[in-house]
Order: sequence, then C-alpha cells, then structure tokens
Amino acid sequence: MLKIINTGLGRTGTTSLKVALDRLGFGPGYHMFDIVGDEERLRQWEAIVCDGRAPDWEAVFDGYTSAVDGPSAVYYRQLMEAFPNAKIILTVRDEERWYRSTHDTLYQFALRSAANPPPPGSTQARLYRVTSTMVWDGLFGGRFSDKEHAIEVYRAHNQEVIDNVAPENLLVYDVKQGWDPLCAFLDVAAPKDEFPHANDSESMRKRMAQTGTGPT
Repeated sequence: MLKIINTGLGRTGTTSLKVALDRLGFGPGYHMFDIVGDEERLRQWEAIVCDGRAPDWEAVFDGYTSAVDGPSAVYYRQLMEAFPNAKIILTVRDEERWYRSTHDTLYQFALRSAANPPPPGSTQARLYRVTSTMVWDGLFGGRFSDKEHAIEVYRAHNQEVIDNVAPENLLVYDVKQGWDPLCAFLDVAAPKDEFPHANDSESMRKRMAQTGTGPT
C-alpha cells in the first residue's frame, strides 16, 4: 500500500529521495530501476503504457510503501485516486540544471536507441518503447530536444501538481534542503547522518552503461 507518491520528474533527486525514504522507514520504494531489472514489472508497464490497459494499481505496487521517479510522476493522478491517503512529494530542481542533466543522461538513451534500434523484443527495445511512449513522445510530445519546450513542460507539470494536490498533503521539495522539511512533512525524527545524494549524472551514465540500457 503506497503511503508516499513522488510526482517529480526524473533527474530531480528522485533516487536520493528513494534512499532517504527507505532510511526513514517508508520503503521499499518503487523506482524506474525496479522496472529495468524485472521482466514481470516491465511486462506490466508495457501493458499500461503501450497497450492502454487499466491496471490493478494495488497489484502493481504490491509490497511497496512509496513510489518515486518515472511512472509515478506521469501517472500521479491515477495513483492518487488509487491511494487517496498517500502523501505527495513534488521534487523540484533548477530548471536549467534539470534539463541539462536529463539531456545528458536519459535522453541520450533515447537518441541512441532511435539511431541504432536494439534487437526487436530485447529488454532494451521494450524499455525504449515504454519510455518513449510515456515520456519522450508522450509527456514531451516528441520535442525534448527543443529546450524551451521541454522546460515549459517541466514547469507546467510541476504547476499542475501544485494545483491538483491539497496544500496540506503536498511537499514541494528540493533534496538540497536535506532532512528537515522532509521529516517535518512525514512527522518523523530526522536522522543524524548526512542526507543521501545518489545517482548524479556521472553515476547515471555508468549505471545505464552497465545495464545495457543507455550510452557508454
């Protein structure tokens, strides 16, 4: 049963948030990496994203307490309806830095896959189909390379979340703020250890290369 839904787009500190939530007892957290590494979850999201099938959201997130990154941001309205008591965290970042980080990591996977299509039916091909349908051709309308357009979509997404979530149930959060606002929102004590900073651009590039889902 999801207690927390992260509505921030990828490259806004979503992996750091996942690690932090796990540390605070709100794990395990469902992340896009859970789809990359699991055949059954990939099949679930192919059906949802590409085939338009109505999912059983409780079954999709069975065993998870929080959802961050990827699908949770795009499908946040449906998830809010399925889990009405969940708290909402909108991770945000300076828009110029967000665009550059996304362009230099996730978008390079899309460009590489378009230029050199992976074998049909392979995990890479299926991931490309899901992410393109959901994000690059979906959310960004096939125009992510247009920086102004992409940033406007980013702004509009964030504002839509703010407009559609009750203020008392929403935390607009930059992970650079550390533990205090997050723990106050979740009504838990702040750990004494340093706030996690996971998955910077270089780490993301290495991980994508290691898993075969992105550029080397």
